[in-house]
Amino acid sequence: MTRMPRTRTQHPLRRSCMTDRTGARLVRTLAALALAACAAAGADAAWAAETIKVGFMAPLSGIFAQAGKDMLEGLKLAFEQVGYQTAGRKIELSEEDDEGNPAVAQAKYRKLVTQDHIHVLTGVLLSNIGYGLIQPIERDQLPTLYLTTPDDLTKKNVSKYILRTNFAASQPMHPLGDYAAKTLKYKRVVTIAMDNPFGHEQIGGFQRVFEDQGGRVVQKIWVPLNVLDFAPYLTQINRNVDAVCAVFVAAQGVRFIKQYAEYGLKGKLPLIGSGVMTDEHVIRSLGDEALGAVGALIWAPTLATPANRTYMKLAEAKVGKTPAYFTAVMYSAGRWVAEAAKIVEGKVEDRERFLAAIRKASETVEDPRGPIKLDESGNPTQNVYILKVERIDGKLTNTVLHTYPMVSQFWTYKPDEFLKLPAYGRDYPPAKP
Repeated sequence: MTRMPRTRTQHPLRRSCMTDRTGARLVRTLAALALAACAAAGADAAWAAETIKVGFMAPLSGIFAQAGKDMLEGLKLAFEQVGYQTAGRKIELSEEDDEGNPAVAQAKYRKLVTQDHIHVLTGVLLSNIGYGLIQPIERDQLPTLYLTTPDDLTKKNVSKYILRTNFAASQPMHPLGDYAAKTLKYKRVVTIAMDNPFGHEQIGGFQRVFEDQGGRVVQKIWVPLNVLDFAPYLTQINRNVDAVCAVFVAAQGVRFIKQYAEYGLKGKLPLIGSGVMTDEHVIRSLGDEALGAVGALIWAPTLATPANRTYMKLAEAKVGKTPAYFTAVMYSAGRWVAEAAKIVEGKVEDRERFLAAIRKASETVEDPRGPIKLDESGNPTQNVYILKVERIDGKLTNTVLHTYPMVSQFWTYKPDEFLKLPAYGRDYPPAKP
């Protein structure tokens, strides 16, 4: 007899319960996925709803106030160009006056970080303030775009969180030393400059290259930062030279050039020097006293690049005058920040990615001054322009005499050999009477 296989039949109630349990698990899984998606969307919405907070610090009062105000104009111009919005997030700018005082700067920095919760710091004009902020910036791992120029910030005291938008102090003066010796054929020069790291390093850069090319700095005169009467210093200048190389900024630059002419030196000893001294922020307060002065800088209003023509239209419409170089440099900083935020899709809280994106933006954003490439230390390799103050259409301006393309902060020297030598300072290189 053939036995038929037994077929197990589930009880209808048990089958229903199992189906319910399976369905419940599916519902719970789908609910969890939905909640996760909502959480992710909520997080994205949260940072998208928050502003990108940009801090700015510079002297907005005191002897260097005009430079600080020119800097701020450039940053605002860049953000206005994008409607104070990038990568789906609004840009919020927090401005602080450091008063040119390192102690005040420390307090203002703390406010920007702890109260304003900034994602990036920009500005910083004075070298002593720049050096003083390195430690807190490192501690806070805060992406920072400095305008200040101390050589060692991108040579020996390098922080990966600090990128420079400007130049190392000696950087444009190396080409000026070359130009003075090779093109202007000067042999003997007196230098006179502000007695601070910027003055020391600018003069040092000029002197080293000038003397490498056969020239000689026979006298070096240093002027305190609070001096606006240059008579005691102008009378010290050795007249048995081919030219005077000077470094002053802001109000000191205006007074020095005026008194240089008043004391009969203009027309007898050609004036060369820092392009900051003959920049638009200085010569707009001068007349014929400034004519013929030769300087070296990374930007000029007369540069014939498409990006500079666009920038000049925007800037002149906004500020109602020819912008200063400080404005152009901080305009670059603002554009780098806005573009970097796009690169990271607005997620500026990821500081490592944001820093890398700022580096990338510095090379991809078309800049008014020309091509830029940040080196390993965060300093721009860029064009340096030899400029001459001339009168065009009734206005004083800087015209380009010569372009030195893509100048490194180390000039043509090998970095390791450069760094073995003493840093440029008050007494190095020494004068050779």
